[in-house]
Amino acid sequence: MCEILLLGGFVVRVDGHAVPERLWRRTRAAQLVKVLALADGHRLLREQAMELLWPDLEPAVASANLRKALHYARQALGSPASIADHGGRMELFPAGVVVDAEEFEKTARRALAARAGYRSAAAQYPGDLLPEDRYASWAEQHRDRLRGLHLDLLRGAGLWYEVLAIDPADEQAHRSLMQQALDAGDRSAVVRQFEQLRHRLRADLGVGPDRASITLYEKALAMSPGAPPSPGEITQSLLARALVQLNSGQLEDSARTAGRARSLAIDAHLGRETGEASAILGILANMRGEWRAAFRADFEDSVQREPQVASFVFDAHICLAEFALCGPNGHEQFADLATELSSSAQQHRSIQGEAIGALLAGEISLFSGRLDEARTRLTLALQLYEDAGATSGQVLSMQRLAELAALAGERGQAGRLLHVALPIAHTAWLGPHLVVRTHALLVETSEEDAVRRVETADRELEGTRVCPPCSLGYLVAAAKAFARAGVLAQSQRRLDDAERMAGLWPGGAAHAAVWEARAVLRHAHGDLERARAFWQEAADRFAEVGRPLDRDRCRAAETT
Repeated sequence: MCEILLLGGFVVRVDGHAVPERLWRRTRAAQLVKVLALADGHRLLREQAMELLWPDLEPAVASANLRKALHYARQALGSPASIADHGGRMELFPAGVVVDAEEFEKTARRALAARAGYRSAAAQYPGDLLPEDRYASWAEQHRDRLRGLHLDLLRGAGLWYEVLAIDPADEQAHRSLMQQALDAGDRSAVVRQFEQLRHRLRADLGVGPDRASITLYEKALAMSPGAPPSPGEITQSLLARALVQLNSGQLEDSARTAGRARSLAIDAHLGRETGEASAILGILANMRGEWRAAFRADFEDSVQREPQVASFVFDAHICLAEFALCGPNGHEQFADLATELSSSAQQHRSIQGEAIGALLAGEISLFSGRLDEARTRLTLALQLYEDAGATSGQVLSMQRLAELAALAGERGQAGRLLHVALPIAHTAWLGPHLVVRTHALLVETSEEDAVRRVETADRELEGTRVCPPCSLGYLVAAAKAFARAGVLAQSQRRLDDAERMAGLWPGGAAHAAVWEARAVLRHAHGDLERARAFWQEAADRFAEVGRPLDRDRCRAAETT
């Protein structure tokens, strides 16, 4: 009798005795046992196993790998009969095998169907499926399905804190805790829970609590007539409502609500809330094609206010500025804006204003290939942001300086800059945007194994909310790294994700970068004709938006 544990880690027991870990030192053997344990009926055709485990290898090589894996797996399990192999079909322990993941799934589905026994079923889930194989594509769907069942059980049992420990942005869990606190008359607990919910959901600008959560929050604010809601509490309610209106297409209502929130936040000297309201108004202006004018007006207003408020307003617009610089009309159109911002900031003696002007000017120079000019401007931007204590701007400046270092062949210096930037990015208000962009550059500029760098980044990003558009650069970098290392299935997976994310961008350099990744993957497949065509497409698109260095890199690759 065999028992196989896959939840929380890999353990095999045969007749009650655990197979020693040293017998699994040959990973192919362990992987074969794992895929058979997960397969329906614990059976797979040989071709299916080869496709799951070695999709990038030639059939003859994959077949040789399978023969070796089968031999060593039988050795570890103690018997040739442990894995039957007849007529091209393999079966794990035909005499009987118990797999904990399979048993958990049966128990979970029974509990969910009966709407009873949630807690005892959830207790059979000691951890995620095969955490040591978190990057194995053959385990991903199984892991997600089992994790989803576990979450459904926790929700059914009302174990909301345990739900949030797994998914901190689960709105149902937050709202249920808010309702419990409201029923208990604990106004402050409702407010705290709503603030936590907003903090998690605003990782993406444009994502906020739904109407039901806002309604509970507003009920809590109205609970105590003797203690009226504070300006901060009212502003949070308005901001959440403005996001709901934005996401449901009520654009005029969203603009009015965000405008009220911004005015109240400014009057109450609430920097973060002023920035969040400015971000919503900036998104709305961008949708109308009026972001540049809106930013200019916000900038002129903010340089005359206290530095804390100005810093948050500038951060609110900086993501939209990055979006615009990479748009289909190129970056040079913003050169005069950068000059105007710097001039106005100097007139009002606003360090934050001077910093964002220098940053934009430096980025424009970098994208245009004027590297000495870019280095001067970006170094100034970094100094100004450090003087102002503005972390988001510091990280962006270091990212661009790292790109310059890599272009000069100084990859070590690029890595040092990025390793300084990364912990700062984690603490910044724009962390969900900056962290993933920093990891993208760490992969692009890596002096070591780029695939290992991607795996490190994946671990650090797991469970972290990131801005979807900002993740495009990371997906492109990962796709190229895997392709160059010959890990073609992983490369295709990252490229598929990048192509979906590219739809969030209006064209321009972002789309050109995806074409370049397509070319690298085609080249790795040996499809040189299509690779050259894709590099040519990427080069043409980079040329259209005035990026000569990117254009020349793709043209050089096209001729190799």
